[in-house]
Amino acid sequence: MGRVNLTAYAGKVNLLERAARRTPHQQAMSKLDRRNRAKQMRLNKDHEHAKAASVFAGRDGAPRIVAVIPLCPNVSAAAAVRSLNASLDLDGEVPEAGWTHTAVDRFKQKVQYLVVPRDLLASLDACRIADFVVFILSAQDEVDAEGALILKSAESQGISNTFAVVQDLERVEPAKQRPSVVASLKSYITHFLPLIERIYSLDSRQEASNLVRSLCTTTTKGVRWRDQRSYMFIEDISWPNGKCAANADETGHVILTGVVRGLGLKADRLVQVGDWGDFQVDRIVAAPRETNKRVTEADMAIDSDAGNVLELPTEDQDDLAELAPEETIMDDVTNYAMSIAPSERKGVLLDDHHYFSDEEQEYEKTRPKRLPRGTSEYQAAWYLEDLSDDGSDLEDFDMDDVDEAGDSKPAHPADGIEGMDIGGEAMTEGAPSEYPQSEMFMDPSPEDEAEQIEAYRKSRKNEHEDDLEFPDEIELHPNTSARERLIKYRGLKSLKTSTWETEEDRPYEPEEWQRLLEISDYKRTATKFMREAWAGGVVPGTRVSVHLRGVPLKFQEMQSRPLAMFSLLRHEHKRTACNYSILLGSDEEPMRSKTELIVQCGPRRMVINPVRAPFPPHPQQFLHIRQATD
Repeated sequence: MGRVNLTAYAGKVNLLERAARRTPHQQAMSKLDRRNRAKQMRLNKDHEHAKAASVFAGRDGAPRIVAVIPLCPNVSAAAAVRSLNASLDLDGEVPEAGWTHTAVDRFKQKVQYLVVPRDLLASLDACRIADFVVFILSAQDEVDAEGALILKSAESQGISNTFAVVQDLERVEPAKQRPSVVASLKSYITHFLPLIERIYSLDSRQEASNLVRSLCTTTTKGVRWRDQRSYMFIEDISWPNGKCAANADETGHVILTGVVRGLGLKADRLVQVGDWGDFQVDRIVAAPRETNKRVTEADMAIDSDAGNVLELPTEDQDDLAELAPEETIMDDVTNYAMSIAPSERKGVLLDDHHYFSDEEQEYEKTRPKRLPRGTSEYQAAWYLEDLSDDGSDLEDFDMDDVDEAGDSKPAHPADGIEGMDIGGEAMTEGAPSEYPQSEMFMDPSPEDEAEQIEAYRKSRKNEHEDDLEFPDEIELHPNTSARERLIKYRGLKSLKTSTWETEEDRPYEPEEWQRLLEISDYKRTATKFMREAWAGGVVPGTRVSVHLRGVPLKFQEMQSRPLAMFSLLRHEHKRTACNYSILLGSDEEPMRSKTELIVQCGPRRMVINPVRAPFPPHPQQFLHIRQATD
């Protein structure tokens, strides 16, 4: 028998098999390539970590902002901050509501605690600027509806690194039940925030110090929409001119001081200041912290001459106009087609045809019908179509040829005028009629009709239940004409194939509709302006004073002050038509269309009255549970 040398084929790969591996993922990487790839991934991760932590590094680094939010009515955010400071033997006043600055020398970091009251809007404002969020739970009471609403709203808005603590755990008796209480609280909080690994007890000095260590050493995760722009926590607000108005419209200048976070801060972009609104930047000036470093006269002269101005606005600065100028659309607004005037729209428009219009009703009324000879006007009204013309007793009956005088024919019971002495020659006595006597029906007065309608509405079930049971029905006011109420609506046989004549809607559009911002390719445009925000501006980590112009002086008298300032992207201030996807929870009531809602969209908070458009589309007036709408 022949022998085969197996060593000659050991370790070799078939050429056909090697040629089949075409993509880099399918190719077999050598040991050297795998090492090189792992090294590159490690270097990239170290670079990202150093970039995220650079804003907190150094003596002049930015403080770590920690929002302390209570979820139960019997817990205190101020007491929680005092417990954290006491675990490291740190002293300092802690307000019941506000913020306090603490220097942690053990970890060479600075921590800024935001002491938040148990309020929804205050909690959302603190969460959107905080690097870390600490939720306070109670060992004795459960989280109520308000606490659950705060928790779900903060999660929906976008939240950074989160921690959970418990107060009054030492009061739980017997002591063997404390681990089960902590386990129950962890099960509840991880339902909303799965990344929370443990519950810290503020009654334990060791656990409290471990929490402070985590706050000082953990890398911030960040929020996506917040990291795409520049923002800063407002440490101080000053009005240079006091209550004296700098402009005729009762506005003046204001100076906001803080540390730049996120991306570079640009003077050409608008800034959004809490609930105050959007404003233009006048200039950005450096505001370093006071140190014990000796300052020479030369340095003071340089600072006084240059003014430490870091950036000034250019000609490319965004304006405060929300709508396009009226001159650009004036010609289009006035050039309406005469055929689409509001007075000429009749009936229901369905695929380029007006059904139930006045012309069709007049045509139907004047068109002669072929009816039996001797048919009265009352009887002719009950014939919907022409009868067969094979009989000889048929004649053309014109509805307009009827004599309106009424004295040329004798009264007939079928005409509904029996017993009426029209010509004064009717018989007063005679045999009883073969037709039964009609009963008189009296229309109720408007007051009685309104009372009946109100009683009917009270006896009905809830409106949202009727809307769910009869989704294709609407109820109009008795004094409202259905044609006038529904004139701006139209019907389409197919949303895919039917032609939508937009020109016919022009008279019914809002005045500002043509002046809204229109974006043909949103994804491409958003990517373009986000990339524009990456380059330039004041470097993050710099403490600056931002001078704003055109701020109303009435904000000086407001007790509440804004917490943060966010920079807007280009064209983000413009007004446009937006679609929101809304989904109700299982514990919420159905919501009527056009109900006033408070929408939190990134850094801005708006009040809207949305018109719901469900899928598939139908005229429902309520948004029901487990139903999505746009």
